[in-house]
Amino acid sequence: MSFARQIRLGGLRPHCEACTGVKGRETIEIDHPAGEEIQWDWFERRKSPWQETAYVLLGTLSHSGRTRGVLAESTDQAHLIEAMDAVMRRLGGTARKWRTDRLATVIVPGSAEVQASFAPVAKHYGAIVTPCPPRRGNRKGAVECGVKFCCGRWWRTMTATTPAEAQTSLDRFWASTGDARLRPPGRYVDPGELEGGERPRWPSVGELAEAEVLMALPLMPYPATIEEKRFADDRATVAFRGNRYSVNPGLGGIELTLRHRLGTGSLEIYSPQGTELVSHVLAVAGSGSVVRTDEHRAALEAVILGQFSTKRPCDRKANKPPGQAALAERARLLGDAGTEPSIDLDAIAEVIALAFPGTTQVPA
Repeated sequence: MSFARQIRLGGLRPHCEACTGVKGRETIEIDHPAGEEIQWDWFERRKSPWQETAYVLLGTLSHSGRTRGVLAESTDQAHLIEAMDAVMRRLGGTARKWRTDRLATVIVPGSAEVQASFAPVAKHYGAIVTPCPPRRGNRKGAVECGVKFCCGRWWRTMTATTPAEAQTSLDRFWASTGDARLRPPGRYVDPGELEGGERPRWPSVGELAEAEVLMALPLMPYPATIEEKRFADDRATVAFRGNRYSVNPGLGGIELTLRHRLGTGSLEIYSPQGTELVSHVLAVAGSGSVVRTDEHRAALEAVILGQFSTKRPCDRKANKPPGQAALAERARLLGDAGTEPSIDLDAIAEVIALAFPGTTQVPA
């Protein structure tokens, strides 16, 4: 046992409040009025069935505990805004306050100020961003409990193999198992209101959530721009959310930039230099469609037909001695030494004698 471990086990270290964290510290329940607050938090799992990192944003109504979640491709600000809008539409509205931890996409690092690029988002939905105190993520304990519940009860037993299937499974989980959770009645009523002598009925999360009055959402989400990088394949298409969209032939293996503005039905594809190549109409996500313009189809068919041939392939094992042009080029490069190949046995014998003295005699 090391000396440092003995000091730690003996309790000889000086007390540091900042290092102690919340373990063993007194806590108290926090009153959450109905419809007052939504708590937000990400969780990610690197080993997903579709061989990519799964990013899941959860939003929890602090009063009732109702939670909804959305899978995202990334945790940047644009994907965060899109996921938050999707969660709030699943909840049926937005609360007056948004409680988050110190997300760098929402809060300026090292301060309690909202990012200048995120303030218009909260204004668009009519909400107020309230960050947790520094290093006190337990202030949003409702969504933290939702993360633990979701990871233990949904993620570990999920059978989905694609993000679209996982999203459907997640929606079903929170609407059924999540809303069926029971809550102690003493948390929501005064002790005097409980009937004496009988065990009070425990309300479910769904019942409590139905009593919450949320603010209505705008018709369209905040117009953030989703940007992703994708490689073009040999069919002159790029993948985007379960569908494929065409590009010009000859771009196979090149990384292209895809941009989609929330609230619109279009997808723009840009070259590595930033030139817009094409704009497509978005297909239904996860439908497996191939969206190809008439111009791209005609150009790709022309390339394929131009490469088409009925000739017999060359014999890869045939005898092909060098021709006259090759012999002439060898003679030009090597001069007299390149007319005919020659082997000097005497020179080879001298080399062997030098390498292995006493074992070989050079003939006189």
